[in-house]
Formats: sequence, C-alpha cells, structure tokens
Amino acid sequence: MIDSPRVCVHVQSIYVESQSTPDEERFVFAYTVTIRNLGRTPVQLLGRYWLITNGNGREIEVQGEGVVGEQPHIDPGEEYQYTSGAVIETPLGTMQGHYEMVDADGNAFRVAIPVFRLAVTTLIH
Repeated sequence: MIDSPRVCVHVQSIYVESQSTPDEERFVFAYTVTIRNLGRTPVQLLGRYWLITNGNGREIEVQGEGVVGEQPHIDPGEEYQYTSGAVIETPLGTMQGHYEMVDADGNAFRVAIPVFRLAVTTLIH
C-alpha cells in the first residue's frame, strides 16, 4: 500500500490599501499560498474551493480548476507558491477551503486550507 500523500498548506495575507476604497466598502487583500509536498510521490493540484466570509457573516463560495491558471505538479520535497487576491465589503474577514489533488497513481484526495484572516492592518493590535 502506498503512503497517503502528505501535503502542507501555509497562507499569508496582506491588505492592499492602494486598490481598496473603504468609502465604497471595497477592501482588497492579497494572499500568498505555499503548498509543500512532504510525501514520497509527486502530486498534482487539480482544483480549488474557497469559502470567503466578510465581517458581517456574508459568505461567498469560489471553486474552479487549478490556481492562477495552473494545475501544478509538485514533486516530493518540493513546494509550489502563488499569490492571488480577494475583495470583500468589510475591513475584516476570513478565508478557508480545500484543494482537490491527485497522487502519481491518479488517486484523488483533498487537502484542507486552514482558516486565515483578511484584516486591514490598522485593525490588528
């Protein structure tokens, strides 16, 4: 039996003040995701699912193929990093979700993306 894939996801988010217009309830955030393959076999990211929640509890679901137009292969001991963005109507929110992936034998599996905060820098104490 093959070891189940071990994939680690880390996310860092920042507030993009230059693209935000708080008076129009538009808060723009960039987030950088690092996906590390800690397993022994290559994996491929096929799709993504995000649950974005603003400070008022309004939820938006986003899903689709790949990330930033790619379906990357990640070899054992390697990592893949990309940056994307989200726009919400409040200065504080969260994102979480999962990636749909396959291992070298074509076995599908999910990797959870832990909840992370979207926050205007001045709100964090």
